[in-house]
Amino acid sequence: MTKSIKAWPEADRPREKLQAQGPGGLSDAELIAILLRTGDQRSSALDHGRALMQRFGDFRELARAGVGDLCEIKGIGPVKAAQIVAALEIAKRYGQCEFKPGVVFRCSADIYEHFRERLGTAEREHFYAVLLDNKHRKIKDISVSQGSLTASIVHPRDVFAPVVREAAAAVIFVHNHPSGDPTPSREDLEITRRLRQVGEVMGVRVLDHVVVGRGRYVSFVDDGYW
Repeated sequence: MTKSIKAWPEADRPREKLQAQGPGGLSDAELIAILLRTGDQRSSALDHGRALMQRFGDFRELARAGVGDLCEIKGIGPVKAAQIVAALEIAKRYGQCEFKPGVVFRCSADIYEHFRERLGTAEREHFYAVLLDNKHRKIKDISVSQGSLTASIVHPRDVFAPVVREAAAAVIFVHNHPSGDPTPSREDLEITRRLRQVGEVMGVRVLDHVVVGRGRYVSFVDDGYW
């Protein structure tokens, strides 16, 4: 039977260590241990934290995991897995700089900061349309499609239906590359060309297409793909 964390010297206990040194003095596994609170008869919460970090490597990879993936770690059941997923979702939303409805679009960085945490670690490709009024104020985000691990199928009909419904005057397209590399693919270039053509016919200004990768992004306008 594993010795309980309560029996450890106070300086080695994650919770007491946090109180004494602050959260920056704890390892990733110790932070997870505080979140889990308890272990089981064979392993401590810290053992479980170490097992999780050994399996996933870092918090970004851990954030990509679902409850089922976490439950594959011995000692991690649905309740503890849900605690981890919820905590990482809170961190993700905290790190996201929201581009709120009514705010004027200024540059591609506004779009990236809004979608960075949501799409930067996504395992599947997601395509969004950000709808704007005639003064380039945001109306809303629209999720257009969710693709496979490598590609997303986007049809102009599906993209422009909500544009018409919301009477948007302009639109910005956003999607992610699960590989982490935001360099536009041939398919991205072709889809964007088609959507711009449809926008011109409908009198809707396509202002940009932003591709989100891991820690970086590409703007079709800023990076010369237009």
